[in-house]
Amino acid sequence: MTMVRKFSADALLFDSDETLVSSMKSVFRCWSQWADEHGITVDAIKAVQPHGRPAAAIVADLLPADRVASALAQLERAEVADAAAGGVVPIPGSQELLASLPADRWAVVTSGTRRVADARLAAAGVHARHVITVDDITRHKPDPQPFLVAAQRLGVDPARCIVFEDAPAGLTAARAAGMTTVAVATTHNASDLDADAVVPDLSAVTACTTDSGVEVTITLSEGTP
Repeated sequence: MTMVRKFSADALLFDSDETLVSSMKSVFRCWSQWADEHGITVDAIKAVQPHGRPAAAIVADLLPADRVASALAQLERAEVADAAAGGVVPIPGSQELLASLPADRWAVVTSGTRRVADARLAAAGVHARHVITVDDITRHKPDPQPFLVAAQRLGVDPARCIVFEDAPAGLTAARAAGMTTVAVATTHNASDLDADAVVPDLSAVTACTTDSGVEVTITLSEGTP
């Protein structure tokens, strides 16, 4: 038995890490090495709840202000290099879903910097015309600004957007923007994600573009968490 849900939208907005691209191993490698070099424990990093937060905010919580800029630059170089070396792969279903969408019907909205986002998306074979990064905004998730900027760039009503996100902060931001939410349960238990629909990955999602917008179908087999 399968469960099918359908949504209609004018545009789809995707978080990057663990929604379109699988980067957790790369993140762990880069942050672990960075932490060792700065005398910080991994537990200290986990304590500031890093997933879904910009690196600048995390580093600012961990280091004195006069060390933040250089430490951020060091971390960014490591993350870009790791992605280029093959440390990032696509989330199942992401390439197929994006290939079915016109370039002006979707955008990537990430808390990463432009350089890191571009490197990870390229490594995973994701070619986006519109990418909103932390460099494009003044307030980050869970504030709705990143998603509202994306809707503006695409020229669509925020209420006609569907957001795909794996992090609670991102889902909160999308709801605050008045958008439909689809949670991708790659980093959190499905029961911990507050969304209009929850999928294990993007292989459960298909899309069809029509004259009136984008028709999204979510198909889940019985027992899918």
